[in-house]
Amino acid sequence: MPINLICMFLACGRKLEKSRSKPTQTRGLDRTQDPPAKAVLHSFPMMGAGKEDSDEEVAAPLLYKSQRLSTERIWTLLHEAGRLKAKGNIFYREKNIRSAVSCYHRALLIIRSVDPEVTRPVKGYSPDTIEFVAEQVDVLREVQLDCYNNLAACLLQKPSVDYSRVLKYSLLVLKWRPANVKALYRAGVATLGTGNAQEAKEYFIKAHREQPNDARVRRHLQMAEEKLNLEHEREKAMCRDMFSSN
Repeated sequence: MPINLICMFLACGRKLEKSRSKPTQTRGLDRTQDPPAKAVLHSFPMMGAGKEDSDEEVAAPLLYKSQRLSTERIWTLLHEAGRLKAKGNIFYREKNIRSAVSCYHRALLIIRSVDPEVTRPVKGYSPDTIEFVAEQVDVLREVQLDCYNNLAACLLQKPSVDYSRVLKYSLLVLKWRPANVKALYRAGVATLGTGNAQEAKEYFIKAHREQPNDARVRRHLQMAEEKLNLEHEREKAMCRDMFSSN
């Protein structure tokens, strides 16, 4: 083999060894080092969000596991949630139910992302991650329950009412405010709409105790009692027919 060909093979071999020994770099990232760990994200599904927002469940704002929410930042989020609730109230008064529902859901997404009842059981969160003061928890719960109450009111304005969702939102309010008249009234309307007059009567009686002069509560309490009386008369008639046939 010619000497010049041998020298050329040796030179190529040395270049190949040098290229293998060098660290590969792509777009400034040194591949010989461990890549930076990715931040862990948590999302909180919004229960009961309507189809007018996209799907049955809507992802809440994402929070970095390592993100520290200061007291000031929480006030900012609560203020934004309150602003969206107030905007939804304006839409509701204007009979723009779809836009009102959207605002209430968006406010609840913000609330849910910092709600200690939601974040506390989530792995990666600790008391040091979110800095709450007692007043903030009170504001958070007030905005949250107002939105649930208002969502139930919006659903009752639709031509085809989903009574199961009205009841769900009302029960979420009653979990924290058992004597809330609006939630008691709407829970009664929802159960009456599904045919459970006895349970509806119980809700209306509780609402009537809290607010005796509410005409809507009195009217629906009377409707529930009339339906129960009608059912009782039907049962008596059925019994008479059974005995007469024998």
